[in-house]
Amino acid sequence: MGNLALQVEGLSKLYRIGGRQNSYRTLRDSLTDAIAAPFKRARSLLRGEAYGASGLKEEIWALKDVSFEVKHGEVVGIIGRNGAGKSTLLKILSRITDPTEGYAEVYGRVGSLLEVGTGFHPELTGRENIYLNGAILGMSRAEIDRKFDEIVDFAEIEKFIDTPVKHYSSGMGLRLGFAVAAHLEPEILIVDEVLAVGDAEFQKKCLGKMSDVAGEGRTVLFVSHNMAAVANLCETAVILNQGYMTAFLPVSEAINHYMASVSQKAAGDVDLSEHPSRRRGARPILQRVRLLDRNGDTTHYFKSGDPMFIELTVSPDETLESPRFGIGVDNGLGARVFSLITQVLPFPLPSIEQTCKVICQLDELPLAPGRYSLSLSAGINHERLLDALEQAVTFHVEGGDFYKSGRLTRAGHGDTLVRAKWEVQK
Repeated sequence: MGNLALQVEGLSKLYRIGGRQNSYRTLRDSLTDAIAAPFKRARSLLRGEAYGASGLKEEIWALKDVSFEVKHGEVVGIIGRNGAGKSTLLKILSRITDPTEGYAEVYGRVGSLLEVGTGFHPELTGRENIYLNGAILGMSRAEIDRKFDEIVDFAEIEKFIDTPVKHYSSGMGLRLGFAVAAHLEPEILIVDEVLAVGDAEFQKKCLGKMSDVAGEGRTVLFVSHNMAAVANLCETAVILNQGYMTAFLPVSEAINHYMASVSQKAAGDVDLSEHPSRRRGARPILQRVRLLDRNGDTTHYFKSGDPMFIELTVSPDETLESPRFGIGVDNGLGARVFSLITQVLPFPLPSIEQTCKVICQLDELPLAPGRYSLSLSAGINHERLLDALEQAVTFHVEGGDFYKSGRLTRAGHGDTLVRAKWEVQK
């Protein structure tokens, strides 16, 4: 036990959803219910239910029977699709919510960054929140004083340090939140996929800081959809799928295992209506994606330099004025290779009023051999995002004669293929 940072045993979390909606109630209704409540409670207890649970129609196990151990100094990634239970696991480990079954023992002081501004009081200033968070972590004022300037410098908010955080932008709140979580010397640092909202420079800065924390022998739990970041930072990884832990492996094996499971959906024709990777709160405007070859046949195998057609079935729930679409091409580690976006077109797409097909054509696929996936988005008016899905469909690229030289492309020289001219001048 002395070397353990975390011990998770049989951890499960149950949520009940779909509660009954009450209509307008009179005073007589309220009095009648108050009189009947003891009898209803007794009936519920006799049935083995919590009182009031009968109005909740559906039960969802966000986590089910998850068990693993993490030693001090280990850096562990937690990976899986949206809805796999990653954030629920971190909230239990951070003592934000309690498990329904099982237990999680945490041996050490925990610093958590689960979402922008976690643990901040909106009415307090940035300075006051730094001291508040330090006190919650059990640090003395002298310890916080020693780290204060370093936190403010990292967050780059010196000008606003005495402004209430409710006036901070999301980026400012994120910078301060990460700086506090990483610099107040927690023995265990827990970071959810919050870095996705920061800019590239800040993400690099945060990943560097997490590497420093790990190098100091502290424990890090890191959730990310960016497999490249997980591979670079973590030693091992937990894979979650629909609440269950499917594997706990060395990071390279875990990523291969996870990406292989994602690839099982690579049929070149994917129904997106209830796709698990849809962003929370998005509207299912993107209903289907198909990958087509030069003959119009559905496939998920291409060669470097082949034409590729990406067909989106769009079903709007309102007229889409000035619609915009985006397709992100990600490599096997989840890193973005390039993007295809309609915002760069010299003319806007026409309005969409009913279900239709939107097709993006690549004359030559500029990808080296490997496994890739497409992330999709739809919006309007260059600003409003309506729908978004991560790694919605996976496809494979084999070697092809991209350079028209009679030689096939090979993996190992980067993902993107670019033609260039060479000459020797004497």
